[in-house]
Amino acid sequence: MIECSVCHSKIASTNSKTISRAYDRHRSHVSSKTRFLNVLLVGGDCILVGFQPILVYMSKVDGGFKFSPISVNFLTEVTKVIFAIIMLLFQAQHKKVGEKSLLSISTLVQAARSNVLLAVPALLYAINNYLKFVMQLYFNPATVKMLSNLKVLVIAILLKMIMKRRFSIIQWEALALLLIGISINQLQSLPEGTTSFGLPIATDAYLYTLIFVTVPSLASVFNEYALKSQFETSIYHQNLFLYGYGAMFNFLAILGTAIFKGPSSLDILQGHSKATVLLICNNAAQGILSSFFFKYADTILKKYSSTIATIFTGIASAILFGHTLTMNFVLGISVVIISMHQFFSVLSKVKDEQQSSSLEMVDSQNSQRSRDASFLNTIAGANEDASYHVNEEGKRPLLPV
Repeated sequence: MIECSVCHSKIASTNSKTISRAYDRHRSHVSSKTRFLNVLLVGGDCILVGFQPILVYMSKVDGGFKFSPISVNFLTEVTKVIFAIIMLLFQAQHKKVGEKSLLSISTLVQAARSNVLLAVPALLYAINNYLKFVMQLYFNPATVKMLSNLKVLVIAILLKMIMKRRFSIIQWEALALLLIGISINQLQSLPEGTTSFGLPIATDAYLYTLIFVTVPSLASVFNEYALKSQFETSIYHQNLFLYGYGAMFNFLAILGTAIFKGPSSLDILQGHSKATVLLICNNAAQGILSSFFFKYADTILKKYSSTIATIFTGIASAILFGHTLTMNFVLGISVVIISMHQFFSVLSKVKDEQQSSSLEMVDSQNSQRSRDASFLNTIAGANEDASYHVNEEGKRPLLPV
């Protein structure tokens, strides 16, 4: 509980259950404007996420990278920081009379203190962004995109544990179908006869897949929790600190690489090409769009929209690079589409709506009890005043003294 310093009233502190209840109410009152925003988010995410593995694939030379993946991640974070600063400057010029500037020292310090938790997802994202390049050395773009969809189930479990999110049985079944669809596509995904680090390629690939699924899932859930727990803070303030932390962690990684590989590693522009420039811009736009997903929508919708991008990635990689669209891929995508329809269907949301209604009923009852208590206190106070005045006149009190 938090006590107000002025009126000394007590309110509930912000925790995972509070955020979950706010989310449930938000879903039961979705406006047409919010639906339109979700459509724009999903559409933009499909394009950006779909192009990402293709651009990474185009950046490879002789099966490897001539540039440092960490340098790409660092430049991506710097690009996002610049974008956040530009948007803050734009908002500062259009602030209303009497409003405090978003770029004032006091505002920035307060926002930094309130959003220090963003350092956690920033570190996890820095690790994940490097893993994206490593995964491209073992799998083709469409396969990498399908593997990343394994994060959905991990994210659902983490959301239930950390943010107390509720999912219906139908939605859990939809997530199980998603895993089945991914598994169908992965039946023949590992290249044979190749080794790396002295281990069979399958061992390395599965190890990286485990980390590739777990780390970004934790990052997404912590990011959504951090953004929603400070909902009143400007999203561009939050982006500034999130991407600032990310740039700092990637810069430390560059310094660490220079210690082991020599000063030449400090040249962050070495080996870059037009493909890597496009990759940096795409990754920056994708990261900015993701922050809007986590704050105004939710992580599950973000991951399902990325799943839609799998179709685009598979078709584009087949056209550009000659990758074969196998029957496994077609069947896997079909199951994934069924899973998406089932997860977001009306039947799957019945339980959520009932829970939201019960929450509203509880809040209404609490509000009614509060009004009744206030009314009784008012009557009691009035009776005490009346009794006091009667005694002052020397008459028999109306209430026992």
